[in-house]
Amino acid sequence: MTAVCETFGVARSNMAERVKQHSSKARGRPPLADDELVDEIKAIISEMPTYGYRRVHAILRRKARSESRPWPNAKRVYRVMKVHGLLLQRHTGAVDSRRHDGRVAVEHSNLRWCSDGFEIGCDNKEKVRVAFALDCCDREAIAHVATTEGIKSEDVQDLVITAVENRFGRINTLPKPIEWLTDNGSCFIAADTKSLLRDIGMEPCTTPVRSPQSNGMAEAFVKTFKRDYVSVNPIPNAETVIAQLPLWFEHYNMLHPHKALGYRSPREFLNRQTEI
Repeated sequence: MTAVCETFGVARSNMAERVKQHSSKARGRPPLADDELVDEIKAIISEMPTYGYRRVHAILRRKARSESRPWPNAKRVYRVMKVHGLLLQRHTGAVDSRRHDGRVAVEHSNLRWCSDGFEIGCDNKEKVRVAFALDCCDREAIAHVATTEGIKSEDVQDLVITAVENRFGRINTLPKPIEWLTDNGSCFIAADTKSLLRDIGMEPCTTPVRSPQSNGMAEAFVKTFKRDYVSVNPIPNAETVIAQLPLWFEHYNMLHPHKALGYRSPREFLNRQTEI
C-alpha cells in the first residue's frame, strides 16, 4: 500500500481509512418477494405433484399470459422450488447401453402415428389394459381404447378408426398416407389389423424385435401417463379407472406441457400451427 500511496501522492492513513469504509447499500435490484410465487407453485404441485420446475414454469407462464401480466423466469422458479424443498428427486434408473440412431419424431402432424399398450393395476387386483394412438409430431393422444381383458386385434382396429375420425372425420381413405408405428405385439401385427390399415391408407411399421426404444415416443408417453395421472389418482377398481381415462387423456392433450413443444401442450401446439 505504501508504494501505491507514494505513486499517487496521497497519505497512507487516508487510503487505509477508505479501504475500511464499505457502502451499506446493496448493489443491483432488490430481491423479489417469493411468498406469492411459492403459493402459486404449491397450488400447481398440489394438482400435479409429479411436475418438475420446467413444467411448473410453463403453467405459471400460461396463467400469467392469460391474465396479461409478467411471469417469472425458469431460473427463479428453480431457485424458489429448491429453497422450499419442492424440486423432484433426480431419476436414478438404469440406462440402456444399446445405441439407437433412429428418430421417431417427425416435422409435421399426420405423417407418423405411434401406438402401444399398457396395464393399470387397480387396488382390488383388477387390471385395465389401455391402447392409444399418438401423433409423432404434436404428441396429441388422438384416441384410446380400454378393456379389462387383453388388447385384441379388434380393439386395435377400433383404435385406428377412432383416431382417423378424430383427426379427419368420417372418411374411407386418408388424404395422404400416415405411418402406423408399433411393436410386434400380436394385436398390432395381426393380418386383419394390417389389412384395415392398408385399406384406409396407413402404412404399418413395426420396431425391431426386443427393441422398445425404437418406439420411444410411445414408451415415453406410457411413463408420463403412469407418473402424472395413474400414480396420483385413486384407482380402487377397473370401473373407476375406465371412467377416469377420458379425463386424464383430455388433461394431457389440453394442459400437459411438453419439452419438445416448447413447453406447450399438444393442443396449444396445434392451435399455434393453425394460426401460423
